Amino acid sequence: MLEKRYEELINIINEADYNYHTLDKPTITDQEYDKYLRELYELEYAHPELKRDDSPTGRAGGKILEGFEKVTHKIPMLSLSNVFNESEIIAFDNRIKKEGITPKYVCELKIDGLSVSLQYEKGKFVRAATRGDGVTGEDITENVRTIKTVPLTLTEEVDIEVRGEIYMSKKVLEEINEVRKSEGKELLQNARNAAAGSVRQLDSKVAASRKLECWIYHLPNPEDYGITTHMEALEYMRHLGFRVNPNNKLVHNIDELLQYIEEKQETRDDLPYDIDGIVIKLNSLPDQKIMGYTAKYPRWATAYKFPAKVVLTKLIDIVFTVGRTGQITPNAVLEPVIIQGSTIRRATLHNEDYVISKDLRIGDIVSIRKAAEVIPEVVEAIKERRTGEEKPFEMIKFCPICHSPLMKKEGQVDYYCFNQGCDRRHIEGLIHFASRKAMNIDGLGDQIIEDFYNLGFIKRFTDFYKLYEHKKDLTELEGYGDKSINNLLDAIEESKHNSLERLIFALGIPNVGEKTAKLLAMKYDTLDNLINADFDELVAIPDIGGIIAKSIKDYFALSFNMDQVNGLKELGINMTYTGEKVEENENFSGKTFVITGTLVKYTRDEIEEKISLLGGKAAGSVSKKTSAVIVGENPGSKYDKAKELGIPIWSEDDFEKMLGE
Repeated sequence: MLEKRYEELINIINEADYNYHTLDKPTITDQEYDKYLRELYELEYAHPELKRDDSPTGRAGGKILEGFEKVTHKIPMLSLSNVFNESEIIAFDNRIKKEGITPKYVCELKIDGLSVSLQYEKGKFVRAATRGDGVTGEDITENVRTIKTVPLTLTEEVDIEVRGEIYMSKKVLEEINEVRKSEGKELLQNARNAAAGSVRQLDSKVAASRKLECWIYHLPNPEDYGITTHMEALEYMRHLGFRVNPNNKLVHNIDELLQYIEEKQETRDDLPYDIDGIVIKLNSLPDQKIMGYTAKYPRWATAYKFPAKVVLTKLIDIVFTVGRTGQITPNAVLEPVIIQGSTIRRATLHNEDYVISKDLRIGDIVSIRKAAEVIPEVVEAIKERRTGEEKPFEMIKFCPICHSPLMKKEGQVDYYCFNQGCDRRHIEGLIHFASRKAMNIDGLGDQIIEDFYNLGFIKRFTDFYKLYEHKKDLTELEGYGDKSINNLLDAIEESKHNSLERLIFALGIPNVGEKTAKLLAMKYDTLDNLINADFDELVAIPDIGGIIAKSIKDYFALSFNMDQVNGLKELGINMTYTGEKVEENENFSGKTFVITGTLVKYTRDEIEEKISLLGGKAAGSVSKKTSAVIVGENPGSKYDKAKELGIPIWSEDDFEKMLGE
């Protein structure tokens, strides 16, 4: 199995390299390529006996085009290793510190273009070459000569080689595609491919018409010029007349490095050219020598790749889960993929209609994004990537746990298991009860609750508060020491004092979410008051419609549920609202607000909490009914919609003024 996957990865990467470097027609995304290459590295690290001499992990670039003469690099043009999240950046920093180095780093924008080597003799431009395979590249001298930002004569008569990135600006790409569209020609896919294709034109007049540009970022042999730091090398190249990016910055520690990355990630769309990450280099050349090189990468540098907003991966399978209400949910099992810094292996597919409407099939290449930057979501199947071996989706007819027949509720699209004795429903209900936004019992993860359920320790909500009776049994379980057991029991005891809204949410009343639970707790003050509220009274509360009101009445009408509530009461669980009360404020009472952008002074939850306590409510989208939009940095489409509709826009400072703070 491992051997088969290893061969498959090599074939995928080799084909992608050929299409990308030789044909300039990529068939997979950069994100997919990084994922496959990373998996190949991990396989070779874990199973070195698998590694082949011709493995793609042993080379640094692409193949040589037959249309250009070959050039051998005197100093190999190595590529960089990649890191994808904050923890991997910190690990890179720690590896350097382990060598006794106190690192300072130069941070540079990772331009999305084509690497180039420029050669000068006595200050005169004589040759340009692509990276190629890292050892041998392509002679592209005549095409590079047409790039106006590449100096043909330097300020000093020096023999020197420098390296940089050739790219096409966003504006030029747009202008070229407008012309190509009017001529009925195929549009250029993106600025990187356009730049690479332009440099490889055999007719230099075509290359000249593409208005390419170049940034210089590396001097391969700085010691020959009496230079001791990378920052000095950048300044020396700038002095010679090379175009060096003004965004380069020397940072003195990991905190400054992470801050630089955050700033550039937020403002990348404002740049006139594409970047896909940040390059991090040790500034001290003696320190670079200490770190040295692998066969492919320098150990003193790495490239942080910005998290993709939409990534592609393979839909391996569709499995079904049972929720606490009995709702059956299809879930996508995915080839692991990194999106916005986290590894995603699963994503909800919601219901049968959702899967059918998107025509998702097992084996499809699918695009994934994080909805609201949190929840993984399958966007669509990439149908042009289908091979004919994909399997159509089929909805199951029986519960995957208890095998009871599944049915839809009237007027709903979801299927349900109606068996009240279904173990999975009970387990999901217990997991929800202990979760962070419900009773917040620290130390009770999903798997632990499932284990305790199967062992018979916890079957009902009240059993959480009787777990101390099983303390001796717990000590006999693997991984449970006295300290961890005591911490867990303390957390359970502490949860007794939660305010009422947590308990209402924890009970798992259908259609009663976290915000509705808070609204009910503030309105009724005690759980008994809520239980005794009549239907008409509930419907009269703003944002509580007939469906929610019926769910509440139906829930407390069941003797099983009331037995649990009364049992919790006898065990000393708080049944009273202890949070802040609503204060009427004319700036907020009865009004609706939308929050967008990156907030600085508050979190989104803090603003929504304040709005709620002043009689207002927060909504997710802008409409004519929106009273104001509260914006942070980089607000996006909601801000544009508010301007279009003439809705007041508040900054965080404006929000504070309206609060009276």
